[in-house]
Amino acid sequence: MSFSDKVASLMARPGQDPNAKDDVPWYLRYAGRGVGTVGGIIAIILGLVETLSLITMNISCLIGGILQVLAGFTLICFEAPCCCMFLDYVQNVSEWIDNRPYWNKAIIYVCISIPPVIFCTGLSSIFGGGLIFLTGVIYGMMALGKKATVEEMRANAQAGDQRGVPNANPPTSNTTSTNMRSNLVNNAQPMSFTGPPMFDSNV
Repeated sequence: MSFSDKVASLMARPGQDPNAKDDVPWYLRYAGRGVGTVGGIIAIILGLVETLSLITMNISCLIGGILQVLAGFTLICFEAPCCCMFLDYVQNVSEWIDNRPYWNKAIIYVCISIPPVIFCTGLSSIFGGGLIFLTGVIYGMMALGKKATVEEMRANAQAGDQRGVPNANPPTSNTTSTNMRSNLVNNAQPMSFTGPPMFDSNV
């Protein structure tokens, strides 16, 4: 059993299909889950530290700390429901969010990471919200899909070169080329000259 298989068995949820249903690289999947779990815990701790600003009567940082604790708790519920086994509905919510596309998670995480920083721009809110934002960025990269292989990119570039071979009938000045090797001169549009403005001598 390889190291990646051991990590997969540790991070798998109960009843989860061991075979991935998409072509997302395994390291991105584990990075999203790991950064989300650790980032959620750190965001909750730093949010609780921010709520101590109640002593100095800093209400905006108190609101920012509460929002950061809620954002971290949301992240923990989505990414590591085993940490919230005392809540009955967390497993159902986590399974529902796991069945959604990755870009849904990315938007949710990016949106919940911004309000704490807006209310209290401090090191703890920036770091805690930054970890939540980083989790959203990772899921955004997962939503883009797997990068093409070198052979596929080379084949696409060669196909583009073959489409760009000049033919006997060059394009007229009114047509534009869609070839990836086209330059500005071939795609230049004709210029028109209207002449100098005419002045009325009666004015």
